[in-house]
Amino acid sequence: MNLLRIRIHHLIEQLGDEELQSIWEATHALHCDYYMLNAIQQVKQSQQPWDILTHEEAMRMLMFF
Repeated sequence: MNLLRIRIHHLIEQLGDEELQSIWEATHALHCDYYMLNAIQQVKQSQQPWDILTHEEAMRMLMFF
């Protein structure tokens, strides 16, 4: 693991600021996608067929909150 960490640091040091910024943006987007995918999968595992509301039911529920 330490060898990989050293290699990553060496690679980062070789990158320019613009490259580093674009890599960070891509990495952040992937992280957010992964986070959302996990959340969606957790909901799908616990969701029951009767948990789904129609559009009208959802709008009525929103009006009460």
